Amino acid sequence: MNDSKRDYARAIDALNRGDWATAHEVANQLIPVAPRHGGVHFVAGVAALQLERLPEGLRLLQRAVHLSPGRADYAAQFARALAMARLTRESLVAADAARALQPDDPVTLDTLAVVYTQANEHAKAIELFERAARRMPERATYRFNLGTSRTFNGELDAAEREYEACIALDPGYWKAHLALAQLRKAAPGHDHLVRLRSLLSTATSADARMYLNLALAKELEDLGDYPAAFGHLVAGKAAGGEGRGYASARDAVVFEALEQAFTASSGRDGGDPSMQPIFVLGMPRSGTTLVDRILSSHPQVHSAGELQNFGVVLKRMSGSRTPDLLDPDTVQRAAGIDPGALGAAYVASTRPATADKPRFVDKLPHNFLYVGHIARALPNARIVLLRRNPLDTCLGNFRQLFAQTSPYYDYSFDLLDTGRYYMMFDRLVRHWQRVLPGRIFELRYEDLVDDQEGQTRRLLEHCGLPWDPACLQFDRNAAPVATASAVQVREPLHRDALERWRRYGAALDPLRALLEAGGTNA
Repeated sequence: MNDSKRDYARAIDALNRGDWATAHEVANQLIPVAPRHGGVHFVAGVAALQLERLPEGLRLLQRAVHLSPGRADYAAQFARALAMARLTRESLVAADAARALQPDDPVTLDTLAVVYTQANEHAKAIELFERAARRMPERATYRFNLGTSRTFNGELDAAEREYEACIALDPGYWKAHLALAQLRKAAPGHDHLVRLRSLLSTATSADARMYLNLALAKELEDLGDYPAAFGHLVAGKAAGGEGRGYASARDAVVFEALEQAFTASSGRDGGDPSMQPIFVLGMPRSGTTLVDRILSSHPQVHSAGELQNFGVVLKRMSGSRTPDLLDPDTVQRAAGIDPGALGAAYVASTRPATADKPRFVDKLPHNFLYVGHIARALPNARIVLLRRNPLDTCLGNFRQLFAQTSPYYDYSFDLLDTGRYYMMFDRLVRHWQRVLPGRIFELRYEDLVDDQEGQTRRLLEHCGLPWDPACLQFDRNAAPVATASAVQVREPLHRDALERWRRYGAALDPLRALLEAGGTNA
């Protein structure tokens, strides 16, 4: 028994030091000796997650929660594991159970808040982030997470204070510098250029060079120095792309598989009859968040945010065991899925958040990849495709640092890779329009800016919604926004972002030549 206690202490110590391999090995050796010890399963489960052994981690953490039902920290890590497995509804159930145990330690509070954020439950998230930061105000991570949550909720002054507090605690918390730069438009005398340049002069890691260069690019663009801004943008994205090994051919095979899988319309028979979903999709940075805010300002519409659910449900039901969420194997196997079951499973996966209003918006831009599957599985769902000037779209994607762990955005670290991806997108959505006539409502961002009311009326009519003037005042929509446009969509519609590409002049000539050579009118 003394040996077991000593080994358990070793496992805990290894876990606290981040020595995941040792923690995992020692805890797993203890499980046969102490099969009903929740802590042993907990250590083994957390270590398994850190070692990217997700199924094992889920199993062990579920057992830990069963053996120690009063431990909020165990339940929180189980909720985190479920979120990592993209089991959003189940992660919320586990998070609510952990929250009901009234945890007070900052690690558990922060863990739960992250789970809630990933599930778009921002009201619950911000409360827990606040409590974590109050309990341990000297922890830079907690101040950053609270700042991000406040940004999502439109509390920009409070967010700025949290980001500055984070940087004061840890000047090397690199992503806080970019978050701060993106929070407001820089102006002469109201910028962070001196600090950013000083930090960049000694930066060595790829992360530091990425975040600092991108922060400088944002503020220099605000100040009108476009050549300098572009230089920092290229340097920052090059640093971020190091080690990714991206090649456009990887995406090309997926696009080709999708076109081959859908060569003709399957009609509207066989799917789930739900009329609730409205899919707003297109290239990122093309206006999808704006349209989501317009629609969710309608009293009958709930914004569900950027849900990964459709792709996750399709992957699971396809039976594909490949690591990528969408690849040729998944496309091929998905042909055997019953479309009605797929549609029903998708809608069920969005509950309970989407149950309170007649309609909901799923605004994941990359759902454009799944338009064929969506049309079959949900024949009564509305599909809204956003289009924007190709050069502005490509520049917008290159300017943006998307989620680092997402499988969708590796193209965006190189300007010409972004152009190649845009051409694949353009070809695929033209294919969808051909094989699914009448199913897709195409909306140009520029038309919406030029004729807000007229285009909004067309949008609502397509979605089967009665006119409501609140949709013209989307900037007053108080709901949280957890996308790259979190700051911009709280402003009224304006023309500032139109033809941004012109400000960069000759720097974009290679992109323009690429698009024109590929038949895209830039």
